[in-house]
Amino acid sequence: MIRILLAEDDQVMREYLARALERSGYAVAAVDRGTAAIPLLESAHFDLLLTDIVMPEMDGIELAQRAAEMVPDLRVMFITGFAAVTLKAGKTMPQARVLSKPFHLRDLVLEVDRMFGVESLSGGN
Repeated sequence: MIRILLAEDDQVMREYLARALERSGYAVAAVDRGTAAIPLLESAHFDLLLTDIVMPEMDGIELAQRAAEMVPDLRVMFITGFAAVTLKAGKTMPQARVLSKPFHLRDLVLEVDRMFGVESLSGGN
Protein backbone atom coordinates (compact mmCIF):
# COMPACT_ATOMS: atom_id res chain seq x y z
CA MET A 1 0.00 0.00 0.00
CA ILE A 2 1.27 3.47 -0.89
CA ARG A 3 1.93 5.53 2.23
CA ILE A 4 1.41 9.28 2.30
CA LEU A 5 2.65 11.71 4.92
CA LEU A 6 0.31 14.71 4.94
CA ALA A 7 1.45 17.96 6.56
CA GLU A 8 -1.35 20.55 6.68
CA ASP A 9 -1.86 23.08 9.47
CA ASP A 10 -5.58 23.62 8.82
CA GLN A 11 -7.40 20.90 10.78
CA VAL A 12 -10.51 20.77 8.59
CA MET A 13 -8.46 20.63 5.38
CA ARG A 14 -6.12 18.01 6.89
CA GLU A 15 -9.02 15.73 7.85
CA TYR A 16 -10.76 16.31 4.51
CA LEU A 17 -7.65 15.42 2.48
CA ALA A 18 -6.77 12.41 4.64
CA ARG A 19 -10.28 10.95 4.32
CA ALA A 20 -10.33 11.41 0.54
CA LEU A 21 -6.95 9.73 0.11
CA GLU A 22 -7.81 6.89 2.49
CA ARG A 23 -11.08 6.24 0.62
CA SER A 24 -8.99 5.98 -2.55
CA GLY A 25 -6.84 3.24 -1.03
CA TYR A 26 -3.87 5.17 0.30
CA ALA A 27 -2.47 4.89 3.84
CA VAL A 28 -2.23 8.39 5.33
CA ALA A 29 -0.41 9.72 8.37
CA ALA A 30 -1.39 13.34 8.99
CA VAL A 31 0.40 16.02 11.02
CA ASP A 32 -0.38 19.67 11.68
CA ARG A 33 3.09 21.15 11.03
CA GLY A 34 6.36 20.43 9.31
CA THR A 35 8.27 19.93 12.55
CA ALA A 36 5.86 17.11 13.47
CA ALA A 37 6.58 15.36 10.17
CA ILE A 38 10.34 14.98 10.71
CA PRO A 39 10.14 12.31 13.46
CA LEU A 40 7.70 10.29 11.32
CA LEU A 41 10.09 10.42 8.37
CA GLU A 42 12.82 9.12 10.66
CA SER A 43 10.76 6.23 12.02
CA ALA A 44 8.53 5.06 9.15
CA HIS A 45 8.58 4.64 5.37
CA PHE A 46 6.52 6.98 3.19
CA ASP A 47 6.17 7.08 -0.58
CA LEU A 48 4.81 10.64 -0.81
CA LEU A 49 5.07 13.82 1.20
CA LEU A 50 1.94 15.89 0.59
CA THR A 51 2.47 19.22 2.25
CA ASP A 52 0.94 22.65 2.47
CA ILE A 53 3.60 25.27 1.85
CA VAL A 54 2.54 27.99 4.29
CA MET A 55 2.66 26.53 7.82
CA PRO A 56 3.95 27.69 11.21
CA GLU A 57 7.37 26.63 12.57
CA MET A 58 8.62 25.04 9.33
CA ASP A 59 7.12 25.74 5.93
CA GLY A 60 6.44 23.02 3.41
CA ILE A 61 9.42 23.89 1.21
CA GLU A 62 11.86 23.55 4.11
CA LEU A 63 10.12 20.34 5.13
CA ALA A 64 10.45 18.96 1.60
CA GLN A 65 14.14 19.85 1.48
CA ARG A 66 14.78 18.13 4.82
CA ALA A 67 12.70 15.13 3.72
CA ALA A 68 14.68 14.83 0.46
CA GLU A 69 17.91 14.67 2.47
CA MET A 70 16.46 11.95 4.72
CA VAL A 71 14.59 9.93 2.08
CA PRO A 72 16.07 10.62 -1.38
CA ASP A 73 13.39 8.67 -3.31
CA LEU A 74 10.44 10.32 -1.51
CA ARG A 75 8.03 11.99 -3.92
CA VAL A 76 6.73 15.44 -3.02
CA MET A 77 3.52 17.29 -3.79
CA PHE A 78 2.87 20.80 -2.52
CA ILE A 79 -0.57 22.26 -1.96
CA THR A 80 -0.95 26.01 -1.67
CA GLY A 81 -3.30 28.89 -2.21
CA PHE A 82 -0.55 31.43 -2.90
CA ALA A 83 0.64 31.93 -6.48
CA ALA A 84 3.99 33.51 -5.51
CA VAL A 85 4.70 30.61 -3.18
CA THR A 86 3.93 28.20 -6.02
CA LEU A 87 6.69 29.79 -8.10
CA LYS A 88 9.17 29.54 -5.22
CA ALA A 89 8.31 25.86 -4.69
CA GLY A 90 8.79 25.11 -8.37
CA LYS A 91 12.23 26.71 -8.38
CA THR A 92 13.34 25.12 -5.10
CA MET A 93 12.08 21.59 -5.83
CA PRO A 94 11.53 21.33 -9.59
CA GLN A 95 10.71 17.60 -9.41
CA ALA A 96 7.82 18.22 -7.01
CA ARG A 97 4.23 18.60 -8.13
CA VAL A 98 2.27 21.69 -7.07
CA LEU A 99 -1.49 21.69 -6.68
CA SER A 100 -3.03 25.14 -6.22
CA LYS A 101 -5.99 25.73 -3.91
CA PRO A 102 -8.84 25.64 -4.37
CA PHE A 103 -8.94 22.21 -5.94
CA HIS A 104 -11.48 19.43 -6.06
CA LEU A 105 -10.63 16.29 -4.07
CA ARG A 106 -10.98 14.26 -7.25
CA ASP A 107 -8.16 16.34 -8.78
CA LEU A 108 -5.91 15.63 -5.81
CA VAL A 109 -6.57 11.89 -5.94
CA LEU A 110 -6.07 11.78 -9.72
CA GLU A 111 -2.75 13.63 -9.38
CA VAL A 112 -1.55 11.22 -6.67
CA ASP A 113 -2.71 8.28 -8.81
CA ARG A 114 -0.70 9.66 -11.74
CA MET A 115 2.42 10.02 -9.61
CA PHE A 116 2.33 6.32 -8.81
CA GLY A 117 0.92 5.02 -12.09
CA VAL A 118 -2.25 3.86 -10.33
CA GLU A 119 -5.34 3.28 -12.44
CA SER A 120 -7.91 5.56 -10.84
CA LEU A 121 -11.07 3.90 -9.57
CA SER A 122 -13.03 7.08 -10.21
CA GLY A 123 -12.47 6.71 -13.95
CA GLY A 124 -12.29 10.48 -14.37
CA ASN A 125 -15.99 10.98 -13.61
